[in-house]
Amino acid sequence: MTETATQARTEAVAHLKFARMAPRKLRRVADAIRGKKVQEALVLLQFAGVFAARPLEKLVRSAVANAENNHNMNTDALYVTRVTVDGGPGGKFTKRLDPRAQGRANFKRKRLSHVTVVVSETPPKRIPRTRPGASISLKRQVRRAAAGETAKAGGRKKTTARKTSARKKTQRKPAESK
Repeated sequence: MTETATQARTEAVAHLKFARMAPRKLRRVADAIRGKKVQEALVLLQFAGVFAARPLEKLVRSAVANAENNHNMNTDALYVTRVTVDGGPGGKFTKRLDPRAQGRANFKRKRLSHVTVVVSETPPKRIPRTRPGASISLKRQVRRAAAGETAKAGGRKKTTARKTSARKKTQRKPAESK
């Protein structure tokens, strides 16, 4: 037997090929989960309001299942050590026509992506730097008061108190009438 066959593997890998999404959109989500614990990454992906989060969530779950079933790793102690997003054959066969003026046409290239996720029990050696635009947090939603809550408050809107100036007002003497 070879030396690598007798040693326990420390990493589990999952691949997604020919994802029908541009690599730039997937990289934004991949940068947000790189280096995090698997549980944190799954929660982040589940509640992210980004379309690209869904295929990455499925891919991370697949990598965790590979780690558990194929390599007997503890799923609670896994980290997302590597996430790579590469461009697929995005200009070869997925072209669409876009009509232009005077009977002309332009091509739209529908890009494809190849994604690889690697999870392991050891945390990554270096902390990934945060890039601008890597945020996938949810937009804050304004909570509106229900109809019953406004009735309890007296039906009036809250007003802010205005500040009065500290300037003293000079009093005039009333004009004496003759």
